[in-house]
Amino acid sequence: MNPFDQTPMPLFDTIMDWNTAYPKPYDKHSADPYTKIRIILMNGIETEAALFGHQFHRHCADNELRRELAMIRRAEQLQQKHVNWLKPLDETPLETTIGFEHVAVDLTAWLALNEPDPYVKQALDFALLEDFDHLYRYANMLDMDAGIPAHQLIRSYVEITPGRPTIAEHRHPHDTVFYHIDAKTADIRTKLNTLIITAGEQQTMNFYNNIGNGYYTDEGRKLYLEIAMVEEEHVTQYGSLLDPNCTWLESLLLHEYMECYLYYSFYMDETDPNVKALWELHLHQELAHLHKAAELLQRRENKQWEQLVTPEFPKLLRFRDTRDYVRQVLGSQIELASCKETLKDVHELAPDHGFFAYQDKVNHDLSSVESHAVIERRIAMRGEDYRDETTGPNPVPGLRDRKKDNAEIARCKKVKAA
Repeated sequence: MNPFDQTPMPLFDTIMDWNTAYPKPYDKHSADPYTKIRIILMNGIETEAALFGHQFHRHCADNELRRELAMIRRAEQLQQKHVNWLKPLDETPLETTIGFEHVAVDLTAWLALNEPDPYVKQALDFALLEDFDHLYRYANMLDMDAGIPAHQLIRSYVEITPGRPTIAEHRHPHDTVFYHIDAKTADIRTKLNTLIITAGEQQTMNFYNNIGNGYYTDEGRKLYLEIAMVEEEHVTQYGSLLDPNCTWLESLLLHEYMECYLYYSFYMDETDPNVKALWELHLHQELAHLHKAAELLQRRENKQWEQLVTPEFPKLLRFRDTRDYVRQVLGSQIELASCKETLKDVHELAPDHGFFAYQDKVNHDLSSVESHAVIERRIAMRGEDYRDETTGPNPVPGLRDRKKDNAEIARCKKVKAA
């Protein structure tokens, strides 16, 4: 599909009335997990659109342009509500959290599998193992606190087993800043992938920031607090990949192109008729935003949209089974750690490396590290941790013991994975 060949609706027509903006929620018991994670991702994409629009507004002195941005942003805000309100009343925040980590795993894996830039792919693989572990930690808490097996919520589309242990993910802030891409020369897939993953992880960070303190136990509040801080690392890492040399209007065009790409991708793949109709409506609205962004870029900077994006969308984003890929990455990259803009085996880091100093700072009291404690509590309660390993035992020998949480692997120089 070439979005620039489409005839856009008038911008004012992208505004929805209240009846339209308030959707029919999905049924949490029967909805396909891929429908749920498409909804979660698009909520994050629309939230990013609004936040980006506000930042552009605050860094722009031209009120005529700010009025154009306000018009687009008002529609984006309605779209965000339209998507986010698909969540049903009877879905608890922790059940939604399982969906957040599901989308983090399957989205990151899909993007990595379809990323042409080796450096960006490495960044995706690196954080993939960490979100994969978050799913495991939250799933154990869901089992203890609500008696709900997480694999029923995600229908075993993704496995539940330890990844790079969350305790090993806490790293020095200096090691979360990566090299940025060049938007003028990067493949369109790289430009889309970096925007998509940054928005997705930003949403997860904000969700945990906002709901974590409302969990009904101290243990749950502590787990959300800890994992929210890892999400801060991920948002920093992925955000650093974006090209800071793009102008605000170039970035606006890229954002709108990304939204059209995702809505079209999900429209083509959606199985729920109600949600499919929503994707179609939003696609037509976003086409209007994209055409306006292209017009502004041409009129104010004398640049053509062809300088940044391709006329035809690249391969569409379609969630599929990524379990084998995740296992392969886990088995080969479990002990990687970041070292400024590069990744190294944790055993190759100097003893005085910032990673170890930061670990000593935040994790010196093992009993206070909730991501570790939640597993130890489940083992004490049931004799072993909660897992759903559908394709075999954990590919990392050091993570196969179901009666002891490994808090040293990928964190201590003296401990090897095998």
